[in-house]
Amino acid sequence: MYRKSEINRREFLKLGALGAGALALAPHSRMAQQADFPEADRLARVLVGASDVYALPDINTTPSGILYEDQVLPWVREVVGTNPFRFVQRFVETPEGYIWAPHVQQTQNRPDPAPLTRMPDYSDNQGFWVEVSVPYVDLVLANPPVRSPAFRNGVLQRLYYQQVIWVDEISLDEDDRAWYRLNERSGSYGDIFWAPGEAFRVIPPEELLPISPDVPVDQKKIVINVAEDIQTLTCFESDKEVYFCRISAGRRADAEGNPQEKSATPMGTFGTSWKLHSIHMSGGASGVGWDLIGVAWPTFFATPGIAIHSTFWHANFGGEYMSHGCVNLLADDARFVWRWSTPVVPYHTIEVRESWPSDNLTRVEVIEF
Repeated sequence: MYRKSEINRREFLKLGALGAGALALAPHSRMAQQADFPEADRLARVLVGASDVYALPDINTTPSGILYEDQVLPWVREVVGTNPFRFVQRFVETPEGYIWAPHVQQTQNRPDPAPLTRMPDYSDNQGFWVEVSVPYVDLVLANPPVRSPAFRNGVLQRLYYQQVIWVDEISLDEDDRAWYRLNERSGSYGDIFWAPGEAFRVIPPEELLPISPDVPVDQKKIVINVAEDIQTLTCFESDKEVYFCRISAGRRADAEGNPQEKSATPMGTFGTSWKLHSIHMSGGASGVGWDLIGVAWPTFFATPGIAIHSTFWHANFGGEYMSHGCVNLLADDARFVWRWSTPVVPYHTIEVRESWPSDNLTRVEVIEF
């Protein structure tokens, strides 16, 4: 819906004040902070609470400083370094020094110079999909009080680079600045948000068309290797490898080597039986669980709730277990798997489910070698 000037700055501020007290910054103030992202083609966002930075790509050396969660720096290059007892030996060089690569997400700052001011023709009066195109964007709660455990107790409400979410309304403020209303379509606790349109890239329907739709379903296969020192995903068309990427699978043992069956990615043969564009994922025990909005490109293949999906909260791919059973991928990798596998999910459809075995599902083989 298009409603010019229906929500002004004062009303946005009121929404924020109702929602989270100390988090209640006027939207234009929040974006002023985000305008300070460094000017560089590639950026590194710190993913952990605190990460040491080194003058050399070697954790045996004395740290030269410390960086904190959500700090954003220019990404100079990725190099091979030394981190004993860890599988990933990559480091990211920044102007501040070297950071162990799993502690940073590679991002870009690509704000939309002309966000939509009305629903596009293909929205079908329902909405459209967007992807965050900046390192992060702060949100304003549209329907306080907050419901999701992720945002209680004063936790900052943010979306991060390449998260995907549904827009069901556009409003212009008194300066004709476009604001998107973000409303999750699956798994939500009911929270709805406003965010500035320039922080997102619109995803048109043609961008989500199937990849290799002419290849018969029975000729497609996904092979996931969950070996601790490798962890990869490969897509095959017949015997031809058409895609390969590093992953992080579910934990198979704890620090003492005890089996963790509930957190392990299950072994065996499955099918891509449930697909969505984006989902709110939550689970685990109170205080130690997880609650994540806008998890992009989920392709579920096993029970209970085991999916191939994008990950924005860690970058530890290619050797170490990080998930509670799911297969974590970079966003671009997860998008390829989602578009390439079957069944196809139409643009305005919330989800497509089908029982395995089925001739309409892509086979998934989880192995360890």
